[in-house]
Amino acid sequence: MALLEIENLVVEFQTSTGPFRAVDGVSLKVDAGEVLAIVGESGSGKSVSMLAAMGLLPWTAKVTADKMIFDGQNLLGMSGAKRREIIGKDMSMIFQEPIASLNPCFTVGFQIEEVLRIHLGLGKAERRKRAIELFQAVGIPDPAERLNHFPHQMSGGQCQRVMIAIAIACNPKLLIADEPTTALDVTIQKQILDLLMRLQTEHRMGLIMITHNMGVVAETADRVIVQYKGRKMEEADVLSLFESPKSDYTRALLAALPENATGDRLPTIGELFNPNKTVEGAA
Repeated sequence: MALLEIENLVVEFQTSTGPFRAVDGVSLKVDAGEVLAIVGESGSGKSVSMLAAMGLLPWTAKVTADKMIFDGQNLLGMSGAKRREIIGKDMSMIFQEPIASLNPCFTVGFQIEEVLRIHLGLGKAERRKRAIELFQAVGIPDPAERLNHFPHQMSGGQCQRVMIAIAIACNPKLLIADEPTTALDVTIQKQILDLLMRLQTEHRMGLIMITHNMGVVAETADRVIVQYKGRKMEEADVLSLFESPKSDYTRALLAALPENATGDRLPTIGELFNPNKTVEGAA
């Protein structure tokens, strides 16, 4: 049985000109211990799809699906209170902007200990001990001292590690990483990716990696879903996707990579892909 299974997910937002469909009939599965990458341009519905699964979209969003099952539980028919017991504990998410996601008014230690208090019911001494262990696990130096720091006192890479520590605090069954290496230099990017893969292997987590970086996909994923304008264009194992992509859009994504450039100028996806000819390629 899949850890997370979603069928025909649709997400619409009401606007002054009528409903805007951000996700249009996306289906996916991810198993325990599996790494699934979701790729596509900005605005393709990658993050919105996963925020819908997490139940974190605003009230203006209308979410429907034929099926949304997590660990044998129906997320669609679940009460808000029950959903909050799962989110942050069994299903967790690393958000795209760590500095914006961390509360500037509280120390990072308070924010990680709050998760441990709410979901695990740990006492003060146990929370602090566990927080120090988590900071050590994600490679934050001087963890006991760093617990007293506010987000603005830490670098972008350190804030990203704090977000990872918060996300894995309760040993989740499924971890969703939304652009976990955005705005980080290449050295820190590799450290973060290595850390995520080590934690995923150690805890046998299901991992969904949301990214537009095809290099990250090649290094980390078992399977890949390609999205465009809210629709799933293709799904394949990572080797098949790179060797024999079936969708015109996937071929355009790969052809736009610097290492695949054939001329003096890097082509844009818009020059390589005609969306009007790809309706039949959607999966």
